[in-house]
Amino acid sequence: MELTGRYELEAPPEVVWDALFDPEVLAASIPGCETLQAEGPAAYTATVKLKVGPVSARFKGNVEIVDAAPCRSCRITGKGSGGIAGVAQGASLVALEATATGTVLTYTADAKVGGKLAALGSRLIESTARKLADQFFANFATHLKSRQENAA
Repeated sequence: MELTGRYELEAPPEVVWDALFDPEVLAASIPGCETLQAEGPAAYTATVKLKVGPVSARFKGNVEIVDAAPCRSCRITGKGSGGIAGVAQGASLVALEATATGTVLTYTADAKVGGKLAALGSRLIESTARKLADQFFANFATHLKSRQENAA
């Protein structure tokens, strides 16, 4: 399943970039995030509780940010297991572009699921993934705004 998105953020690329690597901001932005721990400068372990249709599960997984071109782009890879609910893995290319009012963040993600999740059907999985991405970026934008207000 491939997903794409475009978000306009009211912060310069440098601020957006720093927030993308800040475990505190990420933990507060990821829907259902229970724990997020840095395992290096660009690697994290996380526990996330999600509900996809009738399936509710706690996923434990790893995320790594690779191929980073500071303030311009990076690739994010991850995989997680939700026990009997199934597994998920994917990769996303994230790009930042400066605008007159801030930054445009675009992403292209490819995700695969297995187990009970795969049995739910691609439409439900895709709509849930889009909803979670929108929630993440809404939360992320809120944190960027408060970060800039605190800095002012």
